[in-house]
Amino acid sequence: MKDTDFVRSAYGVWIPKILYGTAWKKDRTAALVQQAITLGFRGIDTAAQPKHYDEPGVGTGVAACLKAGLSRAELYLQTKFTPVNGQDPTRIPYDPKASLAEQVAQSFESSLRNLQTSYLDGLVLHSPLANERDMMEAWRAMEAIFEAGTVKQLGISNCYALEQLERLYRQAGIKPALIQNRFYAETQYDREIRAFCRQHQIVYQSFWTLTANPQVIAHPVLQTLAAKYQRTPAQIFFRYLTQIDIVPLTGTASEAHMREDLAIFDFELTTGECDAVTTLL
Repeated sequence: MKDTDFVRSAYGVWIPKILYGTAWKKDRTAALVQQAITLGFRGIDTAAQPKHYDEPGVGTGVAACLKAGLSRAELYLQTKFTPVNGQDPTRIPYDPKASLAEQVAQSFESSLRNLQTSYLDGLVLHSPLANERDMMEAWRAMEAIFEAGTVKQLGISNCYALEQLERLYRQAGIKPALIQNRFYAETQYDREIRAFCRQHQIVYQSFWTLTANPQVIAHPVLQTLAAKYQRTPAQIFFRYLTQIDIVPLTGTASEAHMREDLAIFDFELTTGECDAVTTLL
């Protein structure tokens, strides 16, 4: 990826404009992560949530690439702290009886071990907690990790209420640098949240981007643009998102699709074409 294929966060962290997501890969995780990085992905998203992620497998895939000559500084790695209610009760990566602050610390330490690294580029709260007191206790624990220098920035995921994001932003000492949400019609594509993000230099990351939007992918506007640029409709959609400052995640297990995803930076949509796609959202 070229320098122009990255966005700089409020904390000075360079984030690739497309990330490789590692959920649901199970025993294929290590091989797929290694393949994705080898092909050119420089951003990897994971979570300390054995229910849906094989974080040690991500670490194995990353380690293989580092052994082959890639430097750690060339990679953007982000993980998540997942609260107890999002975990498989038989495979929680921390002591569920510990305080929330201790859970966050233990989870992060397990991520460092799993990913075989001394620091991470992003730590994300996987979902808002049930009440504001717990939410801020978890966030303060994340801030302590930031202050210790072992993570470069913080974020939140699955946060669809603008008021909740605004309260977090107001109360946080270390402001959220990123938000990662499902990108789909049921939440009106987070228009208000994305406007808030633009105002406060928060990077918006999208997941479930293709799966949740078959009607957009199949729309004549994208089909026409795909024919014009000799690309797939999925490539048009991903390229459009990067041009409106959204960082999409792709979780493909297909080498061909990985190559197509990385090739979205080889062309650029006009302002008018981006406006036409915007009318679909």
